[in-house]
Amino acid sequence: MNQTLVKNGLLAAGLLNIGGVLLFSLGFTNTAINHADPIVMSNFGLLMIVVWGLAYIGAATITSSIKWLAAVFAIEKLVYVVIWTRWMMDNSLSSLYSIDVLAGIFYSIYGANDFVFMLFFAWLFASSKQTRFA
Repeated sequence: MNQTLVKNGLLAAGLLNIGGVLLFSLGFTNTAINHADPIVMSNFGLLMIVVWGLAYIGAATITSSIKWLAAVFAIEKLVYVVIWTRWMMDNSLSSLYSIDVLAGIFYSIYGANDFVFMLFFAWLFASSKQTRFA
């Protein structure tokens, strides 16, 4: 397995989580994101997305197998993809764009971004060897 690809993928996932939340939420001040999905995308929910980003960055520093950690990351991303898909089926992006462009962009891309990283984490899990400790 290409360790540079793994490290860069984990760093990208972390930086996109952190940077995306901070940019589109305008540092947790953009209430349009909160109002569009007050349960998942409350400021607490957004903060937890940042925390997951920190976990991805932390995992990039691990030099042994992260097989099962990658599985957890894949499941976490799957949850967000399912939530996003359900949100997209029940809500109107055009009305969100009319309220706030950044919120509209955020909801337009976050599920696709999570889907890509879900596939990356699933690939990482499937292709990793389990490290056995004595």
